[in-house]
Amino acid sequence: MKKLIPAIALASITGTAATQAQAAELTISCGAVGAELTLCEEGVKAWESKTGHSVNIVSTPNSSTERLSLYQQILSAQSSDIDVMQIDVVWPGLLANHLLDLNKALGADAAEGHFETIVTNNTVDDRLVAMPWFTDAGVLYYRKDLLEQHGHEAPETWQEMTAIAEEIQDAERAAGNDKLWGYVFQGRAYEGLTCNALEWVASHGGGSIVDADGEITIDNAKAAEALDLAASWIGDISPKGALNYTEEEARGIFQSGNAVFMRNWPYAWSLAQSEDSDVAGKVGVVKLPHGPEGESAATLGGWNLAVSKYTESPEVAADLVAFLTGEAEQKRRAIQGAYNPTIASLYDDEEVLEAVPFFGTLYDTFTNAVARPSAPTGDNYGRVSNSFFNAAHSVLSGDQSGAEAVSQLDSELSRIKRRRW
Repeated sequence: MKKLIPAIALASITGTAATQAQAAELTISCGAVGAELTLCEEGVKAWESKTGHSVNIVSTPNSSTERLSLYQQILSAQSSDIDVMQIDVVWPGLLANHLLDLNKALGADAAEGHFETIVTNNTVDDRLVAMPWFTDAGVLYYRKDLLEQHGHEAPETWQEMTAIAEEIQDAERAAGNDKLWGYVFQGRAYEGLTCNALEWVASHGGGSIVDADGEITIDNAKAAEALDLAASWIGDISPKGALNYTEEEARGIFQSGNAVFMRNWPYAWSLAQSEDSDVAGKVGVVKLPHGPEGESAATLGGWNLAVSKYTESPEVAADLVAFLTGEAEQKRRAIQGAYNPTIASLYDDEEVLEAVPFFGTLYDTFTNAVARPSAPTGDNYGRVSNSFFNAAHSVLSGDQSGAEAVSQLDSELSRIKRRRW
């Protein structure tokens, strides 16, 4: 049972908490480490001061795969250990049966003003199971100073990026900067590689692994070509260690001044510009490159806040979600941490654009990002993603060619689909 403490002040966005005689104690999972956790702690503290309720922030794994496993264990046991959960954009369909309908808890207009695509993503069987908190899409970071010094503009194609990265890396190493690499990205066999590899494949015109109708599309020459190009980077413009990089390892290399280009999410912007960054003031951000005949493709990322159906305080928990995903909190998080708002009007906010200029220039990238095939594959998405990132990793590691990997992947996905998506 949750501990109840005497109320000291009760005020609520929805008005529901104000009628309660006692203040509830909630638990929330809303960030594992670093700036993300700090921003959550600050938001929670503001809500506590506003309402008189108490919130414990519970630690969860930094790995999204491990975090999902933890949530599934807790929810399957119908435990109230975590009232409010931060869930990945690809999880609503997997967890929906265990989550509160926020349209009922907060009203039918609860998600008004948020990006419609994310609201739709979070709506399962006409139930809004999560509120959009921040969105994400992959972007290309680059060293403005090094590109200018060597006479280059930001690349538009992956082939251009490869050539520029190699040229600058070789020139800088010859000049004594022997730690410099051309490109860093997320190459570990995990969900982050699914995001990277989907961007390579889609931007070469190779499709999206499984299309919107549930048809498997990955076994094609353009997808194979994209994976082969990425494999050529390892040991050349990317360190072999990239085969085990997540977002933070890649950011560490880039932020210490040891990479020309980096693929990452927008959160890395504020950290790259911080006082202790070796590249502060030297970083540019543009949309990701594309293949010779394709268009830039950025994988849709982002996280949402959901309320467990097993919470002992559903109305209060929903109120916390409404506060943390509201306009004021999203603006604060955008300015302080470069977390992309899910509220469209904030992309016209002068203070937000001053803090993160590329929110304006890359608006279309964020609103037209490529979704991972979680909707058509349903409960099987985890297996689909696992198969895809393992196939991509086998190509990066030199164990298979792109053509071999996509052919084998097609067979593997067909076996999964045979048992129905």
